[in-house]
Amino acid sequence: MSENRSDGVDDLKRSIDWKQGMAIALGVPLLILPSLGYLPMYLSAAAILVWGLSVLQGFMQSTAYAEMATTFPKASGLPGFAQHIFRTGNYRGRYDRSKLLGGFTAWSYWFGWSPILAIFAILVGRYLHGLFPALGETLTEYQLALISGLVIFTGLFVVNWFGLKDGAKLGYILAAFSLIPLVVLTVAPFATGHVEMTNIIGNWIPADWAWDMQHILILFGIFAIAQWSACAWETAAIYGPEYKNPAKDVPKALLACGIICFLLYVLLQAAVIGVLGVDGVLAEPVSPLIPVAHAVFGEAGSMITIIMLIAAMVLIIQTAYLGSSRAMHSMAVEGNLPRSLGKTNRQGTPFVAMLVIGAFNLVLISMGNAAAIVAASAIGYTCANGISLFAYVKAKTNPAFADLERPFKAPKGWKNVAMAFGLFNLPLCLVGVVYLNSLEVGWTSTWVGFVVLALYIPIWIHSQHETRRAKVEAATTLPTEHDAADPEKVLDPTG
Repeated sequence: MSENRSDGVDDLKRSIDWKQGMAIALGVPLLILPSLGYLPMYLSAAAILVWGLSVLQGFMQSTAYAEMATTFPKASGLPGFAQHIFRTGNYRGRYDRSKLLGGFTAWSYWFGWSPILAIFAILVGRYLHGLFPALGETLTEYQLALISGLVIFTGLFVVNWFGLKDGAKLGYILAAFSLIPLVVLTVAPFATGHVEMTNIIGNWIPADWAWDMQHILILFGIFAIAQWSACAWETAAIYGPEYKNPAKDVPKALLACGIICFLLYVLLQAAVIGVLGVDGVLAEPVSPLIPVAHAVFGEAGSMITIIMLIAAMVLIIQTAYLGSSRAMHSMAVEGNLPRSLGKTNRQGTPFVAMLVIGAFNLVLISMGNAAAIVAASAIGYTCANGISLFAYVKAKTNPAFADLERPFKAPKGWKNVAMAFGLFNLPLCLVGVVYLNSLEVGWTSTWVGFVVLALYIPIWIHSQHETRRAKVEAATTLPTEHDAADPEKVLDPTG
């Protein structure tokens, strides 16, 4: 059973090893699905190179995150690191402003991951609509998406009620059902000779591509969208407080996820373009894997692919649900969100946060446009990565952190690497994704992204009032006879 903290929120339980953490994060390789037809729209076959570079970017960033995960073993991934490092504890006045930047980083990370539930619930509804035509006669795509979201969110909430270890078991099952067939679908076109290398080599860069400011901004935006998928395996670090041995489990889980992502992202995009050609991909931008399966395996292959993709989407939702709930829990622990969001059950599951996230995504489903939600979500994820890398630089240079034990250390000089990628995220990728959004889906998604991020300010102020009120109440509580025997508690009732 989790021990109750004095501040009203509960600790997570150390119950998993690196293999279970990897299993939960195995939904990440499947995040490429919405973008298989998107990146070639702008970059043709060069999308293959972008995926490879983006996963390598993930290795650079996650090396820093692995060091922070082992240095702060009680912190939940990026949101936990940033809140620990930017918090000074020395403040005067009504608000602890030192918590604001770290809390905003965690909020950005939460917004980067949480909408994945709505995005893939919408896609599940679309696939069901195409798989069972009879459903289309009675239900709209929106209604199917809403029903699918409600069923999936409820099922995952029930499964994960019993703890992260059981969530990992579900990850094993769904990985076997979706990730392995995805690997087969990636390798089979090469093995059967359906991949035409001329489709790749002959369409490497769009004919109208130019290295002007407009295209450079588009390229930065593409890297931001790709990062949302290709670097997201850092979520394996967010379970730091729940690994049995964080010093060994976190680096192993990150490395395993990164290798799987690199192989799948590069080969899968190459297989799709190699079989269909760039024009064929653009003709099926939502799910180009279906015609690939039809070309390689026939009609039966297409049906199997749809079933596989639906299972894959459930796995992605599972990964996002767990990651975003831990981010919200860490913010509540730090006093950057209301304390009620940090409540856990006996198995250490932050169930209040999971309920709130499920309700939030049911509202997002009403937007009906998965691309617009991805665009808004990418803004949050870009901010989270940029500020988290700056947090790593501070942790390496600030004397206050010099004496901390670091069971895993990044190579010498890695703070310079982290600074470079931090600046790449902020401002370059952020400006790029805003520009790309304006071209692709208008300004709506950008405004949604910035409004959700801005909502953190009033929520944070409310949380600071709540924390201050709790301290005042604790300070005015008369000491008990047991406390009277302890002079320090009489002098400091909050102790």
